[in-house]
Amino acid sequence: MQIWMTLILALQLLSALVMIGLVLIQHGKGADMGASFGGGSSGSLFGATGSANFLSRSTAACATVFFVCTLTLAFMSNSVAGRSVTGGSSVLDRAAPAASAPATGQIPGAAPAAPAVPAAPGAAASGAAPAIPAK
Repeated sequence: MQIWMTLILALQLLSALVMIGLVLIQHGKGADMGASFGGGSSGSLFGATGSANFLSRSTAACATVFFVCTLTLAFMSNSVAGRSVTGGSSVLDRAAPAASAPATGQIPGAAPAAPAVPAAPGAAASGAAPAIPAK
């Protein structure tokens, strides 16, 4: 199963790189649209642009391969993850492990509370802070 995922991932990356290269070497259609407003261009702004050439068909084929590989990888990773974890079919349906859940009233990652400081001699027994003598 792992070898298939590796091969599909390699095919996806290769198709993405080829698709980027094909898009970069194609002739832009923006220059033709600007000329159609006042120039004698044969292309029209909203009309048909003619038949697709080799570069645009190759780009469409690479995009199709890329999307098929993406969907296949998503399906394969979901089926692998679904077998290892029991629970619902969604990530939100699965319960969190009990060891990682913080206890009620505790902040995750916080240090435990420091022990209480004993009162100074002569302080009130009620726990109030000692009075500061005035100068």
